[in-house]
Amino acid sequence: MDLQLSGRVAVVTGASKGIGLAVARTLAEEGARVVAVSRSRTSELPEGVLHVAADLMDPAAPARVVERAVEEFGGVDVLVNNAGGPPPGVTLPRVGFMTPDDADWLAMFEFNLFSAVRMIRAALPVMLERGGGSVVNVSSGMARQPGAMNVDYGAAKSAMNHVSKALSEEYGPRGVRVNTVSPGPVLTDWWTKPGGAADVIAGMAGGDRDAVIESAAPQMMRLVTGRLVRPQEVADAVALLASPRSGSTTGAEFAVDGGFLKEI
Repeated sequence: MDLQLSGRVAVVTGASKGIGLAVARTLAEEGARVVAVSRSRTSELPEGVLHVAADLMDPAAPARVVERAVEEFGGVDVLVNNAGGPPPGVTLPRVGFMTPDDADWLAMFEFNLFSAVRMIRAALPVMLERGGGSVVNVSSGMARQPGAMNVDYGAAKSAMNHVSKALSEEYGPRGVRVNTVSPGPVLTDWWTKPGGAADVIAGMAGGDRDAVIESAAPQMMRLVTGRLVRPQEVADAVALLASPRSGSTTGAEFAVDGGFLKEI
């Protein structure tokens, strides 16, 4: 299926690994001119993708990213707010409401909500000048599945969902669609890196990190597929929502979560 993305300019944040890298690759394969945003470049980005080094914890960074996209490619048609998860230097999961302090909460919202708000604020005027565009915000199933684990992260992503809905209502009539993709647990370095989630859970449960990834985590999170989500599966949903082929889809939330979310 032709996603009609050829020649469109797409900004993807958190594009050096995991979901963001998969999204950048997929959009590039579909012919988009991709601006990949991350603190450092990876050699895994496809040839022709423009990398812009930026730390989105810096409030001034989003405007600089959009300025560079306009300088290089003339505008922005697609914005994928994928940067998120544990803020730099933070390891998740954290268990219990009393565990994160004020600084933890502030860093979590800065990285998972405010960075996306600022990216949207910078990109919207450019999109409107071009007659519209598509914003895809990468949220999380934890936004609608509250619990004692990672409460600050879930709250930040819940706020992201609210912002997405509000934006879709305000800017849909002006040609900008805003949608959300909510992954479940995805097999990225959040889980696999030394000291990552698999090691943390293994330490809590007294088990083996490989067993956590292969069986314990899917069972604990009641994934009906029996495995963690693959980054490419999330990227495929993002690409479809970014595409003009989804022209009547706005204000929607797509769960790509292995059956994690049970609510109707």
